[in-house]
Amino acid sequence: MSDWPSLSSPGPLVLVTFLTSAPDFTERAVHTGDDGAIVHAELVRTGATGAPAAVLLGPAHDGCRPPGGAAVHLVCDDPDPLFARAVAAGATVVHAPFDADDGSRLFAVADPDGNHWSGGTWYE
Repeated sequence: MSDWPSLSSPGPLVLVTFLTSAPDFTERAVHTGDDGAIVHAELVRTGATGAPAAVLLGPAHDGCRPPGGAAVHLVCDDPDPLFARAVAAGATVVHAPFDADDGSRLFAVADPDGNHWSGGTWYE
């Protein structure tokens, strides 16, 4: 079993491009309408724990959360390169990488829609 957050976007293509270039997601499925605009996308990645992670994307519409209101955490072995790729792909820095009191290394950025993506090592 896995959980897939679902994000709405005024421009899903921009978010797909950001997520496939920054946090290493790959396209699992991208469906477009007659006009060529993305109506549904599924992106996947393998986290540091080996567990699959995924996100669903679609256009903003009535009945969904407003774009930019999500917060997603990505578990990774080395957050610094992930942070650098996110910034290079256009992310806004929320918190540069830092060493937390629990021994993990963390960062946070905002994607082009304003969703917050944090990343960091994980210790059990």
